[in-house]
Amino acid sequence: MNYKDTLLMPNTEFAMRGNLPKREPAMQTEWEDMDLYNKVQEKNAGKPQYILHDGPPYANGDIHMGHAMNKVLKDIIVRFKGMNGYQSPMIPGWDTHGLPIENALQKAGVNRKEMTVAEFREKCAEYAMEQVNSQREQFKRLGLLADFENPYITLLPEYEAAQIRLFGSMAEKGYIYKGKKPVYWSPSSESALAEAEIEYYDKKSPAIYVAFRVVDGKDMLTSDDHFVIWTTTPWTIPANLGIAVSDELTYTRIEHEGKGYIVAETLVEEVTAALGWTDYTVSGSWNGRDFEYMTAQHPLYDRTSLVILGDHVTADATGLVHTAPGHGEDDYRVGQAYGLDVLCPVDDRGYMTDEAPGFEGLFYEDANKQIGMKLEENGYLLNLKFIKHSYPHDWRTKKPVIFRATPQWFASIKDFREDMLREIEEVNWVPEWGMTRLYNMVRDRGDWVISRQRAWGVPIPIFYAEDGTEIITNETIDHIANLFREHGSNVWYEREAKDLLPAGFTHPNSPNGEFRKELDIMDVWFDSGSSHAGVLEERENLRRPADLYLEGSDQYRGWFNSSLSTAVATTGKAPYRNVLSHGFVLDGDGRKMSKSLGNTIAPNDLVKQYGAEIVRLWVASVDYQSDVRASHDNFKQVSEVYRKMRNTIRFLLGNLNGFEPSMRVAFDDMPEADRFIATKLKQLQTKVVKAYDEFDFMAVYHLVHNFCVNELSSFYLDFTKDILYIEREDDLRRRAVQTVMYDAVVLLTKLLAPILPHTADEAWKEVPGKSESSIFLTDLEEVSALTEDETALLEKWSKFLVFRDDVLKAIEIARGEKLIGKPLEAKLILAPKAETADLLNTIDNVRQLLQVSQVEWAETADVDYATTKITVMKADGAACARCWTYSTELGQNEEHPELCPRCASVIG
Repeated sequence: MNYKDTLLMPNTEFAMRGNLPKREPAMQTEWEDMDLYNKVQEKNAGKPQYILHDGPPYANGDIHMGHAMNKVLKDIIVRFKGMNGYQSPMIPGWDTHGLPIENALQKAGVNRKEMTVAEFREKCAEYAMEQVNSQREQFKRLGLLADFENPYITLLPEYEAAQIRLFGSMAEKGYIYKGKKPVYWSPSSESALAEAEIEYYDKKSPAIYVAFRVVDGKDMLTSDDHFVIWTTTPWTIPANLGIAVSDELTYTRIEHEGKGYIVAETLVEEVTAALGWTDYTVSGSWNGRDFEYMTAQHPLYDRTSLVILGDHVTADATGLVHTAPGHGEDDYRVGQAYGLDVLCPVDDRGYMTDEAPGFEGLFYEDANKQIGMKLEENGYLLNLKFIKHSYPHDWRTKKPVIFRATPQWFASIKDFREDMLREIEEVNWVPEWGMTRLYNMVRDRGDWVISRQRAWGVPIPIFYAEDGTEIITNETIDHIANLFREHGSNVWYEREAKDLLPAGFTHPNSPNGEFRKELDIMDVWFDSGSSHAGVLEERENLRRPADLYLEGSDQYRGWFNSSLSTAVATTGKAPYRNVLSHGFVLDGDGRKMSKSLGNTIAPNDLVKQYGAEIVRLWVASVDYQSDVRASHDNFKQVSEVYRKMRNTIRFLLGNLNGFEPSMRVAFDDMPEADRFIATKLKQLQTKVVKAYDEFDFMAVYHLVHNFCVNELSSFYLDFTKDILYIEREDDLRRRAVQTVMYDAVVLLTKLLAPILPHTADEAWKEVPGKSESSIFLTDLEEVSALTEDETALLEKWSKFLVFRDDVLKAIEIARGEKLIGKPLEAKLILAPKAETADLLNTIDNVRQLLQVSQVEWAETADVDYATTKITVMKADGAACARCWTYSTELGQNEEHPELCPRCASVIG
């Protein structure tokens, strides 16, 4: 007789190998066919809502690892909430306006000069939607559960209409005004230019090193020290109001001919070589932040320049940047943060004005020479040479352009700043430092420049009367919003101003009934920052405020900020209750991923190689609130963890063959070891749910993995093989183990489902007695706190596992000495210490729990461990041909002389 055929071995359709790249697409198709997203919403109808509002990624190009991490984190949260008592809709969004799309079209050969603005915008919309559709499929491949059939897209008419109404609300409150900001300006055309109207050609320019003598060095620098800048636009020196440094750079002093010159430490050799200095010394070391708010003497005029921090400053030239807020975008931006004026001493034709004393009336290029001579006369010109470099030109006249401050539209942050700061303190920030970061940004920021001189965006809905008076009324806003909702924003460019105004509209400043319209568009951050109005308020199944905004840490300057600004301005309240941020994805060496470095890892490639589950599990495994590293080694390590989890689930399912929930054994009727694992499951659920609620997915990852490895694989699943395989199918002891395994596989699949949706749903199909077609149509059952008896049970069996560890150590030593092979070949002589003896006296089947053939108790044994003395020897008797346990009672059954009494009894 082949006794192997009498064993009850595991049997399941749940495969050992995930084969994820092939299996996942089929499951995703199945989810779509069954309309899983809407079924989950229906299942949770009437429950409290949990609204995670999706920040819109920009619709241009394939998704990158930052996208993947962001979307997977959101999906984990939404799936968990949907299984834990909430209705949690997910409406994905896309940001579709802005310059990158204009540039992409031009690179693709679209000649915007040959078409109207409206025609070019139609091309932009077509391209944007192509990108949306491409990214949508890539996001779906990550296994995201969302309403992909009804996303919000910033170019859709209903969204643009809501944005116009929000703009009108801010205007009605007096928060919208016109001011000055640097833009591309063409002196040859005497007009501002959009980015798309710029072409680059080589140009010869004077490059100068200029010293700014320290006035207030905060007791770190003296009046003999000088900050050194480099510029190719000497004509902007009269407009200098600041010197920008970086808090990511270290600076030092070059001492030359009795004076000190401050430059970035890494640029000393480059600067001294350019200046022709050989007799110099270097001293001191400062971080850029040490210089903040120092002042320096202007090299031309009797005023000081402020030293400020700028995130645009890099380790180039000198590491310090000449800052003229009236003549540069970065200069303006950082200048606003420090309250610097917007000084622009150049007129429409490119001539210096009386705000540049000594140079007024000179064309800006002619002023370069005169300014250089004056700097040299004052002793501040360190070096001058001419360089050829790529420079922006007017695409019409082919002549150079300049950056020049011109009137722009602003949102007056100062008018509601205190309300924003109050709301920031009311929001829950994860990590906590997020509150401080945004609070300081809002506290220190200037007004928001919301106009852009571009074609592809939402038009600023303002009209002008014949005398230039700005017209923005509730009537005009309401009319434009309705037009946009019906026709889209392109109607602004397809109709004349008079045809965009309400029928019969008049204005006292236009006696002839003539009007013109604003041609600027809104900042794209105003677009996405309006989503609380265009999505949360517009959609019936959503609400404002959202429970959660979750984006990368760069969004403190971006979406978190713009959304807060527009929401507080119009409603007085923040659009979110909680804000969670994640770090950036770096390469394996901690470097920023860059195509030029060749160190990028594409999510699409990872999904093809490993499967979406591995990408998702990796996201859960990292400390995502900080910057994280991603390499193929990381994904291989995560794949190994996935294999262990999958095999644990497979073993559980395999041993439920023939089991139905109706066969459950009541908790109180189970042997104590089973009750211990059942209680550990309860404890696991409590900890994992808490971790999910706290967005601590790394804790979920480790809790579940450790439970699979330690409590299950190393202990429970190991010793219960002797029960599951050997006992009769309906044996009460076996049914008790199956009951625990049933509860374990149901709980583990539910706990892992938010992270590993494909695997969990695949496993769910094999769970006995299920009625739901998907695990996502089930809920996590509420679990009560541990009772005193349960707590005592955990403490007791935790002590047993410590004792067991000592035994396993002794067995491993014996195996190493070739005394025994498998643990079942062992006989143990145990001399437990008093506390352990008391413990073991209350535990049945110690031999089976230790997976040895025989245990004897003695007063002493050979090796002393923490809990017991142990002697390991070869077991007495011979191995049973069925269960492989050694026995001295083989041969008692004439029909089955090779079997131990237990096995002989089982097979009859």
